[in-house]
Amino acid sequence: MVRGNPSRSDTLFSSPTTRPTMVRVGILGATGAVGQRLVQLLDPHPEFEIAALTASGDSAGKSYGEAAKWGLDFPVPDSVADITVVETDAESIPDDVPLLFSSLPSSVGAAVEPGLAEAGYVVSSNSSNARMAGDVPLVIPEVNADHVGLIEVQRDERGWDGALLKNPNCSTITMVPPLAALDEFGLERVTVSTLQAVSGAGYSGVTSMQILDNVLPHIGGEEEKMETESRKLLGEFDGAEVALHGAEVSASCNRVPTLDGHLENVWADTREDVTAEAAAEAIAAFPSADLPSSPDPLIEVFEDPERPQPRLDRMRGDGMAVTAGGIQETGGGVQFNCLAHNTLRGAAGASVLNGELLLREGYL
Repeated sequence: MVRGNPSRSDTLFSSPTTRPTMVRVGILGATGAVGQRLVQLLDPHPEFEIAALTASGDSAGKSYGEAAKWGLDFPVPDSVADITVVETDAESIPDDVPLLFSSLPSSVGAAVEPGLAEAGYVVSSNSSNARMAGDVPLVIPEVNADHVGLIEVQRDERGWDGALLKNPNCSTITMVPPLAALDEFGLERVTVSTLQAVSGAGYSGVTSMQILDNVLPHIGGEEEKMETESRKLLGEFDGAEVALHGAEVSASCNRVPTLDGHLENVWADTREDVTAEAAAEAIAAFPSADLPSSPDPLIEVFEDPERPQPRLDRMRGDGMAVTAGGIQETGGGVQFNCLAHNTLRGAAGASVLNGELLLREGYL
């Protein structure tokens, strides 16, 4: 039995007979794994229209259909197949594309994203660079939408007409919504062990000889991201800065031979006593956001202790929901398992959600 409403239909968005004025958007790093997921989510989007696609110099000048080594289980959408890929710089991207979704490698993002924001573009980025910068919002709209106000601080300090907004790491985004629900009991310490899918490493990130019949007990930089980003996401924004949440967070990250879906085992110690039933109710009741890509419910809670499972549950809410289960009382709080689709909810979908938030809050 699952607590909460049924997941939505197989398609994220219906096709309205009349579409409102669309915001023209670009995708940075459009040929990569997350870039392709962005194409998947933005092609039918009710508010955004894909107008620019960027990639490396090797791909620039080619049509997207030629440049992308397409890895999804449906053809390249007709609406983007013939778009000419351009290089990732302000001179190559049209001026009438106010919003850019970035799936660039972090080293490339660090080099080009600030220049694009300075040039007037608003960048909703999945890249890991600058997530912990003091004036860069790190946002999950259902958890800390108010942190988007940090853009005002950013613009004042940097003199930008545009802006830079980040979504968190794919493993962080899986556990933070349930933790936010449990924070009403006074979250004090979090320990997490992850079982992360191979798609999180990109198409060429893990070879079959490494991962088949195996588990890799280390993912470089992943543990630090979970330990710091979660505290920023759960922190308080006072209009000038974000104070990190006081909970201690410890992470152990492992790569396992599943294709998509990060499964995590979480221990949450709380100041107040909390029963498994109270924890389940709080997690299941944690609200969604009034945005097109936010699923309702945001978190689906299983009573079956054998769920969630990646193969069965990663596409809940069209891949945008978090699922939780195995909730048990411990000496200091509760233990639970949680799961999210790492390239949809954990990457491309998170950036799209942030783009929707930027539009709603008037930053475009």
